[in-house]
Amino acid sequence: MLKRLLTTLPIAAAALVLAPSTFAAGGHYGFQGGTSYEREQVVRALDASAFPWGVVPGKVTIHIAPGPSYATPGDIWLDSGLLDQGTMSWGIVQHEYAHQIDFLLLMPGQRSKLQHLLGGTRWLGGNEIGLSGSSAAHGSLSGERFASEVAWAYWPSPENVLRPTSSFSEAGHVPVAEFRHVLGSLLSRLLASHRH
Repeated sequence: MLKRLLTTLPIAAAALVLAPSTFAAGGHYGFQGGTSYEREQVVRALDASAFPWGVVPGKVTIHIAPGPSYATPGDIWLDSGLLDQGTMSWGIVQHEYAHQIDFLLLMPGQRSKLQHLLGGTRWLGGNEIGLSGSSAAHGSLSGERFASEVAWAYWPSPENVLRPTSSFSEAGHVPVAEFRHVLGSLLSRLLASHRH
């Protein structure tokens, strides 16, 4: 797995900075539950993003059922009712998958740098992981801001429900180009640390 990560990350780091749509799509995931339409929305959401989801190591299991949307390392739970709404769900799908970047790629020092950039009272914690918490608590967590920034920076579409609408929005604290550059640099450093 380390060998695969070492060969994938240089391409991914370049893609994070340049991020043309030809580098997008992918990801290594499987489904548990959900209708064919709901599963299709997940695939389309990830394909719409310019982020190269395939850099996330391992296989992510995406559980589709009624209930809150949230993520833990290697697993994502998505509300089937949300997915039934089509394109409106795509930003949330990307947000929850972005937590896998955090859980499976970022190191503590990198999280500290991102927290300084994104603000927030702390990174993540307890039952506040996911979109089930109150918007005030959710938006104050730097890890949630990170996931929303990934969703917005790599799919800056008017259809993205995470598009910034005010200074209180979770996404948009950092300009898109700057955020892509910072994240690309952090993943590039992660690659270098694995070589030693």
